[in-house]
Amino acid sequence: MRVDSTPASKRQRFITVDPMELESAKAKLAAAKEKFGREIRVFEISTASSTPSDVSSTVSEEPEGFYEFTPEDYYRLLATKKEDKHLKTKKLREAEQAARRARITKAVIRVRFPDNYTLEATFHPSETIQSLFDLLMKVIAHPELPFYIYTTPPKKQIKDVSQDFYSAGFIPGAIVYFSYDLPKGDDGAAASGPYLQEEVMSLQGLDSMIEMEPGEPSRDEPPKTNPPASVPDQKPGDKKKIKPKWLKL
Repeated sequence: MRVDSTPASKRQRFITVDPMELESAKAKLAAAKEKFGREIRVFEISTASSTPSDVSSTVSEEPEGFYEFTPEDYYRLLATKKEDKHLKTKKLREAEQAARRARITKAVIRVRFPDNYTLEATFHPSETIQSLFDLLMKVIAHPELPFYIYTTPPKKQIKDVSQDFYSAGFIPGAIVYFSYDLPKGDDGAAASGPYLQEEVMSLQGLDSMIEMEPGEPSRDEPPKTNPPASVPDQKPGDKKKIKPKWLKL
């Protein structure tokens, strides 16, 4: 009896996707792109990695002195700037910065909501943060309520919406957090969610579905290799007898 010693995780598995569901997913994503003007994704994150909406009340922030430069940091930064000033001209520095900026063609922004859902959208680095606010106005469940977005840690509200994503440092991507700007006690049902419209929530998981081809084997399957060709055994008596050169008959 031959026992298969191949681990179960390495055995070939096939993941099938219903062609009808696949076409429906493509149609929904295409309709969303046309409606909102850009590709968007929706997915859920675990509770452990999420950030509460009220960071100041639930997360203990470091003291202000924690983020201050030490004397060593100051002199190290000063020495670096002096070296750059002497070695590079202003035009050369501007040319290098323009070249770096030209190589970056997109900024992937993820907006995390208090209910552990994340909205991902792709922007051009030259677009302003106002375009992100415009998108949120189209997808959130209560666009009539005031809201703001912020980064953390430390918690910093994003107020200058005229900045482009490159200048704001949101390239090649960034994670920002959403919160309604309402007095405590007046938020009502809006604070508990859902924060995204039902139509947008229906996009969850569709992007991963269309990435799989029907009947495509899983990637954990090792590539098949052909067995090595058999080589016939050579018997000792089959060696060709060679006459020594010194032997004369």
